[in-house]
Amino acid sequence: MAKIGIFVGTMYGNALLVAEEAEAILRGQGHSATVYEDPELNDWRQYENDYVLVVTSTTGQGDLPDSIAPLFQGIKDQLGYQPGLRYGVIALGDSTYKNFCGAGKQFDALLTEQSAKRVGEVLMIDASEDPEPESVSNPWVEAWGAQLN
Repeated sequence: MAKIGIFVGTMYGNALLVAEEAEAILRGQGHSATVYEDPELNDWRQYENDYVLVVTSTTGQGDLPDSIAPLFQGIKDQLGYQPGLRYGVIALGDSTYKNFCGAGKQFDALLTEQSAKRVGEVLMIDASEDPEPESVSNPWVEAWGAQLN
């Protein structure tokens, strides 16, 4: 089964809750999954030929939460080309704001630029429509995990 790092960017805990639920689902499918609440570049490097799942909320004007911004910058500045990496993104946001799910979209764009291979589509969860994000993310994670080998 797959080795998966779940990297969390959260402000108020919703993204962490989604990540913890995802970890339980993926482990239930037989995968090895670990949540990184305050992720660092060394954590990320362990998955260069495996899978990562980025679960991040969006702050301000489409910005990354403080808990994951240093990781994003490190990936951008120090890693570059990552053709062995396969990934998924769960982006939490609020469509009443201009840059809806901006942090997740930034991660997707960066990883695509670095030749990582996305598994499935980016899941964008709208807080104004789905106050319990795990009700949307759990079925997506089940389907995502079923695609991994």
